Order: sequence, then C-alpha cells, then structure tokens
Amino acid sequence: MSTVGRDEKIPNNVHLSSDKRLQRALEEWQPQFLDWWREMGPHGFQDRAVYLRTAVSVDASGWAHFDYVRMPEYRWGIFLAEPVPDRRIGFGNDYRKPVWQEVPGEHRNTLRRLIVTQGDTEPASVEQQRRLGASAPSLYDLRNLLQVNVEEGRHLWAMVYLLHTYFGRDGREEARALLERRSGNPDTPRILGAFNEPIDDWLSFFMFTTFTDRDGKYQLLAFAESGFDPLSRTCRFMLTEEAHHMFVGESGVARIVERTAECLRAGKDPRAAGAIDLATIQRYLNRWYSVSLDLFGGEISTNAAQFFGAGLKGRPKEQERYEDHLALEGTYEMDVYEEGALVRRPIALRSAMNEVLRDAYVEDCEKALERWNRRLAGTGVALVLPSRRFHRGQGMFAGRFFDPPGGEIPREDFERRRDEWLPSEADREYVRSLMAHPVVEPGHFARWIAPPARGINGQPADFQYVRYNEA
Repeated sequence: MSTVGRDEKIPNNVHLSSDKRLQRALEEWQPQFLDWWREMGPHGFQDRAVYLRTAVSVDASGWAHFDYVRMPEYRWGIFLAEPVPDRRIGFGNDYRKPVWQEVPGEHRNTLRRLIVTQGDTEPASVEQQRRLGASAPSLYDLRNLLQVNVEEGRHLWAMVYLLHTYFGRDGREEARALLERRSGNPDTPRILGAFNEPIDDWLSFFMFTTFTDRDGKYQLLAFAESGFDPLSRTCRFMLTEEAHHMFVGESGVARIVERTAECLRAGKDPRAAGAIDLATIQRYLNRWYSVSLDLFGGEISTNAAQFFGAGLKGRPKEQERYEDHLALEGTYEMDVYEEGALVRRPIALRSAMNEVLRDAYVEDCEKALERWNRRLAGTGVALVLPSRRFHRGQGMFAGRFFDPPGGEIPREDFERRRDEWLPSEADREYVRSLMAHPVVEPGHFARWIAPPARGINGQPADFQYVRYNEA
C-alpha cells in the first residue's frame, strides 16, 4: 500500500515530493484552479461549512473521511489505485506485453487527446451545476450536489496530473486550457456537446448524474483497461467516486418518482399536488438519455478501432467478459443505412467498439429504469427508455428523425410532436416554479421529492448537512 501524503500542499500517493520540478508545476497550477473554482464553482456556497467526504487513502476498506469543510479549503489531491504486479496489456495488438509506465511515442498525441477530452468533462459539469444550490430541495440534497462538485474537481486534478507528468510543455498548456473553456460559451465551449447543455433545475441534475455520469462510468471502465498504466490506475480510483455521482442521480429520480406515485395512488393530479407528473419526467428522461448516448460517438468508428488496436482504450472488464482479446476476426451485427434504408449488416468488431461500449451502458440504464418502475408499482404506468435512434446528434442517426420507439418519421412529424417527447418550455417553467426557493431547514424536503431512506455516513436525514446560516 503506497503512503498517502495527507499533510502536503497537494495530498497525493504518487510521491510528488520526490519530483521537485513536477511538484512546482502543479503548485503553480493550484492557484489557477482555485481562481477558476471561486469564479465558476458552486455559486453562493463557497464559504459554507459542508459535511463532505475527502479521499485520504486508496484502501477500499476506508479511503474517505467525513467532516465539515469550506469548499475552497477542500483537500483536492492526486490518487492512483495501487499498481497490479506484473500487469500486462489486456487487449489489442500488444496483447500480453508489459503495460507502459511512460507514454509510447507513437501514441503520444492520441493519449493526450483522450486525457484532455475526459478531463474537460470534469470542470464542465461543475460549471453546468453552479447555480443549483439556490433551489435545493433539502440540505441533504444540497450536500450531495456539493459533494459531486468537489469530486469532479478532484477528477480534474487526476487528469491534470497525467498531463503535467507525461506530456511536458504540451501537457501544461492543455492543463491551463481546461480552466479557460466554459460550459455553454459560444466562443470557448467545452469539447463534448452534453457538457454545454444548461442544467438549471434539479430534475435535469438528477437525470444528468444518472445518465451522463453513467457514461462517465463506462468511459472510465474502458480507460481502466488501458495499456498506459498511470491512466488505468487513475481511472480505477476515479470509479470509486463516480459511483456516488450515479447514486445521487438515480436515487434523486427515484425519490421524485416515489412522490409522483404517492399522488397517483391517492387519485391526485401530481401537478395539482405540487409534484412532477410522469409525462414530464419521461420527457426529461428522453432528453438526457439521448444526449448521453451521443457521448459514445459514432456506431462505426475508425478511431475506436485504432484505440482498441493500440491498447489505449478497451472494453469494460475485458478479461472477465471476453475470450477474444484481439478482436481481429469477430463482427458485430448492426443496422446501417444502404441506399436510404436500414439493413442489418456485420461490421468488423474493432470498428464497432463504440457500440459495444454503448450496449453495456444501455443494459445498465435499463436496470436503473427497472428500479424506478418499482416505485410506480400499482399505478398502472411506467417509465421507458427511448430507442437509441431517438433524438441523436452524433452517429449514423444524426440528422434523421425517429419517434421514441425508434421508427423513422418525417422531420415535420417530429417537429409537430416534439413537445410530446422532449421537455417543452412550459415543462421547464413548471419544473423551475417548484424550485423557486431552497428548503434549508434540516429534515425538511420540498413537496415534489420524497425523503431519502437513510442519511449520509450513518447520519439522520435531519442532520445539518450544510451549515446554511453560519458565516
């Protein structure tokens, strides 16, 4: 077990103090990060004492410490999972060769691009969510939002460490650029489309952390297989924190659904009772699920084939789930367009790796949906995942129009029925109207969401998770 330097200026378990040049570079980046955090981090809560968990080790049996922290004083750091002795590359052209501890020259640009793209999502989500605290449905939920935010900040630190350590001047410039782009800015937007979408209500936040952070889980699982061992170890530790983000989203939607179900069982109109009707929840689901599907890229991808062949980005749990780790002979059956019609064709497996990853993601989303629908038992209604063709902006279905079950329709039909399938401005106005004021009394919750089954770290639901009225 490597030692965690908790008392250093930058907490870490990578022996940062033994590399003075790297240590100085990261300590110079640190105040730039804090300036970004104060400007673009959670608005209105920088000086509140929040009951947060902080990583203090990489030991799965006890890696986190809970205490009140003011967010600018949070101990962001650099944590890598323990190295696996004699680890070998698990897939691709270099299968079974020793993993790389340094960046292979032929993969330098590709690895840097992958790390930058992943790193860019972390500050982006903080920027998207920065004003949500003003409409929090409870102190419990406010604390969860702020926990997600500080951990996204730590994930940014993880990617910046890789850029500084292994990519020289180029890496330092990329690390600065991660603090210069802004979510939704037309001149300097974030790299991926979903991270430029506004998140101005809590239903969007919970859907985002359910679906978009679940994409993050599968991207991290793919990178955890990487032949570049520092990236693999970084992502393996990040996954321990990403699980909480998905919990926040999935349990948040479940509690909204539970409140809606209570109204339906009582024969009440959810909107009349100050809750969110199921049709609106479904439209939000359709939007965030489809936007998140785009993050996996095109169904047929030469880049995905290159990443797999080079040993840079694999399939989740490669050794456990697959027998053929070269993927040179296999094919993947998918629908493709030929002369304007969809036909089923076998595609070279390496070129279909984005779709393989998307399959695992969809299966995981279906399980989340099953858990939500249990909350609706006895109401006669249920939520459904739309087809992966619906409302796509990337891949072969982009620029075409489909109904939620996946049937192709004319553009004019889609536009005519858009408000049936995606949130309308009236939907957004209604949802925002429920969240006009924060609920800040411990143990109290907004009318549109049910209380959680249990508190954080064994604390009761009426615990003072955020010291809201203290300077």
